[in-house]
Amino acid sequence: METDHRRAVAATDDREAAPVAPEELRSHQWYGTDGLRSFSHRARTRQLGYLPEEHLGKPVIAVLNTWSDINPCHSHLRDRAQAVKRGVWQAGGFPLEFPVSTLSETFQKPTPMLYRNLLAMETEELLRSYPVDGAVLLGGCDKSTPALLMGAASADLPTVFVPAGPMLPGHWRNEVLGSGTDMWKYWDERRAGLIGDCEMGELENGLARSAGHCMTMGTASTLTAAAEALGVTLPGASSIPAVDSGHDRMAAASGLRVVELVRQRTTLSQILTPEAYEDAVATVLALGGSTNAVIHLIAMAGRSGVKLTLDDFDRIARTVPVLADLRPGGRYLMEDFHFAGGLPGFLSRIAGVLHLDRPTVAHTTLREQLDGAAVHNSAVIRERTEPLAEEGGVAVLRGNLCPDGAVIKHIAAEPRLLRHTGPAVVFDDYRELQRTINDPALALTPDHVLVLRNAGPKGGPGMPEYGMLPIPDYLLKQGVRDMVRISDARMSGTSYGACVLHIAPESFVGGPLALVRTGDPITLDVEARLLHLGVDDDELERRRAAWSPPPARYGRGYGALYQDQITQADAGCDFAFLAREGDVPDPYVG
Repeated sequence: METDHRRAVAATDDREAAPVAPEELRSHQWYGTDGLRSFSHRARTRQLGYLPEEHLGKPVIAVLNTWSDINPCHSHLRDRAQAVKRGVWQAGGFPLEFPVSTLSETFQKPTPMLYRNLLAMETEELLRSYPVDGAVLLGGCDKSTPALLMGAASADLPTVFVPAGPMLPGHWRNEVLGSGTDMWKYWDERRAGLIGDCEMGELENGLARSAGHCMTMGTASTLTAAAEALGVTLPGASSIPAVDSGHDRMAAASGLRVVELVRQRTTLSQILTPEAYEDAVATVLALGGSTNAVIHLIAMAGRSGVKLTLDDFDRIARTVPVLADLRPGGRYLMEDFHFAGGLPGFLSRIAGVLHLDRPTVAHTTLREQLDGAAVHNSAVIRERTEPLAEEGGVAVLRGNLCPDGAVIKHIAAEPRLLRHTGPAVVFDDYRELQRTINDPALALTPDHVLVLRNAGPKGGPGMPEYGMLPIPDYLLKQGVRDMVRISDARMSGTSYGACVLHIAPESFVGGPLALVRTGDPITLDVEARLLHLGVDDDELERRRAAWSPPPARYGRGYGALYQDQITQADAGCDFAFLAREGDVPDPYVG
């Protein structure tokens, strides 16, 4: 992993420099000069009801809030924004709350991944165009964390991230439920005829009991843990339950801290170093975290001028064991993880592979931040000598079916399928899959390999979470709960199974997945990191010559911009014009 000149920063901490003077604040350009524009800005601030002494000469802090009425993961963030503002006031700053796009994993179609880069653009341009000196970012639902941090990294102001926090554990009768994970499990039980509508109605009421994101180690918990590992949150922030009073205190403390970061001139680029990204990758892999983190961390690193690749993930995966016994690959939930020591305790168990002398927003070094961190429950956070798996929970695959890579969360698959050869059954899109998967004429067996194409970044569109392809009802009734499934889609971090994902290049742009035919033998060998289509090169060339690209999904609007600029999964699915090098000046205030 390497850094480019666009965001190269000194690895040493800059906090011993003289504190920033009021006239050196970025907001001074708007408020402090002797000109017509500054007069207008001050007058309009009086229009908002603020006294001069409330804001003049003080760090102005943007509080970016992804709250909305239709995002249950963030339904408490309106209150948390008030706590952040309380902290900013107490530290002598001036907070301004900005509503930004909400990306609700539950409701937004075809997928909020289509809009991750839109929120990143909004974040960057909002921070750049308004009179702000620092930022606090509030989010947590899957795409919100990377989107906010991508935009903030491009704007490069002093920044603290406030994770939304996991919801309370679910309950049904005498069982503790994990959102997402147990939804998939019991939906299959219903399809297998083992439970009925009454039980499903009870599950519907008990699966999600409070505000907050999924309380499994799904994408939301994985990405907020990655944010903490990167050093952009306060210590322990990522696992505090959303409705715990400690979450309110953390939000207020984040407001206090960001004002100090402004005064110390600590920008986000000083925190988001190549070493920080390596540590975030190690954290995700040792947690057994979501495969979605691969795409998001690559995109986030790109915004920081850091080159992070699939090869880095595979290299680091071989150096860390899986120590978090968390669903979907384990037994416990995020509240258990929090009280077992949270991420500080967890990182203390993998400290030997971390870069401990890099800075965080809270401490001069990560070493200092982890001083005194402890694990209180070794059943939840395992000892190095008793790992859940010997290597990190995500494997990167190569082969003639995925020349630019693919991923599999192998710790969440049935071990018998990690080395498997079987005949392909191909579905050209997700609607066809839904319509025909239970057709007995397909004569599917547990040895078949289910293949879904046209579900990638352009083909989805937006690379929806279709990758946990459904198993036919008649096989579920026979007790089958896992099959090898291959696609250019993503899958929910709460999902499980032998699902090969993120095949690049995707089928919609002519990747090899577009050439697979029903009956072709496909070999998956996780240990060898291999995904191979058993068709000779001459035949593949004949098929390629007969292939023609499908029509574009969008004729206008944001979708047209998306399909024109989106990169492939191995490059992070950022927009090409956002990921490239180039300076962006601060606006002329006048």
